[in-house]
Amino acid sequence: MENITEIFGENVFNDSVMQARLPKKVYAQLKDTIREGKELDAAMADVIAHEMKEWAIEKGATHYSHWFQPLTGATAEKHDAFLSAPKENGKVLMEFSGKELIKGEPDASSFPSGGLRATFEARGYTAWDCTSPAFVKKDEKGATLYIPTAFCSYKGEALDEKTPLLRSMEAVNKQALRLIRLFGNTTSRRVTPSVGAEQEYFIIDREKYLKRKDLIFTGRTLFGAMPPKGQELDDHYFGVIRERIMNFMRDVNEELWKMGVSAKTQHNEVAPGQHELAPIYAQCNVAADHNQLVMETLKSVAYRHGLQCLLHEKPFDGVNGSGKHNNWSLTTDDGINLLDPGKTPHENIQFLLMLTCILKAVDRHADLLRESAADVGNDHRLGADEAPPAIISVYLGEQLEDVLAQLVSTGEATHSLHGARLKTGVRTLPDFRMDATDRNRTSPFAFTGY
Repeated sequence: MENITEIFGENVFNDSVMQARLPKKVYAQLKDTIREGKELDAAMADVIAHEMKEWAIEKGATHYSHWFQPLTGATAEKHDAFLSAPKENGKVLMEFSGKELIKGEPDASSFPSGGLRATFEARGYTAWDCTSPAFVKKDEKGATLYIPTAFCSYKGEALDEKTPLLRSMEAVNKQALRLIRLFGNTTSRRVTPSVGAEQEYFIIDREKYLKRKDLIFTGRTLFGAMPPKGQELDDHYFGVIRERIMNFMRDVNEELWKMGVSAKTQHNEVAPGQHELAPIYAQCNVAADHNQLVMETLKSVAYRHGLQCLLHEKPFDGVNGSGKHNNWSLTTDDGINLLDPGKTPHENIQFLLMLTCILKAVDRHADLLRESAADVGNDHRLGADEAPPAIISVYLGEQLEDVLAQLVSTGEATHSLHGARLKTGVRTLPDFRMDATDRNRTSPFAFTGY
């Protein structure tokens, strides 16, 4: 394996590549578009597209693809060659315009639309997500430039997973900035959700996989005997990784690092044959794109090793299922973690406000949170210690629970775990008791227990 620092991001059109290849004026305008959503001039887009094409061709790319995430549970891509119409002499040019970079128009008639429109009206549009860097994906036959995009209808209706995500990120940014301005922060210009999406998976021998039609057709076993040895001793968890699996993991890491995915942690999970890959956190939409790359890479590399990667949430009965834990936070563009409690959380009013806003949101929108995690595969995992639970709850830990309990009951935190009385300075608090509307709901989370 090559040196990580030398290969990391080598197939990504990242900030360092843009800064080196783009004129200073173009680079500055693109950065303003990325940071603040400012409109990108058409002439500037042409320059960016040209440099992106030249860079991709140097990497061996012959085609480009607007890469998006429709409502199918997988990614979608349509490849177009860097090819002009033949000239009179029969020659062609390698072309890629700013218009082709910014917008695509794939046929959307066969994608699920949630009943938004009739099939004959099903035109779809892809729009470049410039906040998630383009990358080149290589295979044995060549390479393709992948451009992360959002997918929507002519009227702006979301037809994918990314459009709602980008809109929610903008809503969080707007309201979080409003809150931190109340605390005198006038320097931060943007608040971004950061996510580290862990990925658990099962690896089995491909020859054995091909003998099980239920695994092939459904991704999980539908019948069979329990294994003579399961996970009762928890000896597989964090155990020594077998050589065949380690070779597979090394190849996965190398491919991911080249595409800019910061795969950091790998280990055996609880169930036999189960493993986990965890990246370093990234901006939310970038982390979502990276997780798609992780899943695709796990499958493709496993195939080359004579293995099969199972990403079903519950492929085997009687043992743990595979989760995708999201470790997240809210961070300003100048490096302030809004969910960092600090050494004295009982005095950190900004943190307490952010925390209580999240708790209230979980209480009010628990049904939406549950629905967002509910699908045919995920609900097989319910029960025992597996998530997602049927009832959404929040675990704060002893210290924070003690601080919030005092705030709710007295309006000030005594920090009784250490015996000292420390006032927060807050004199008015939201009423966290359930109102009449809340009582009509079966709320799975409320502060009345305090």
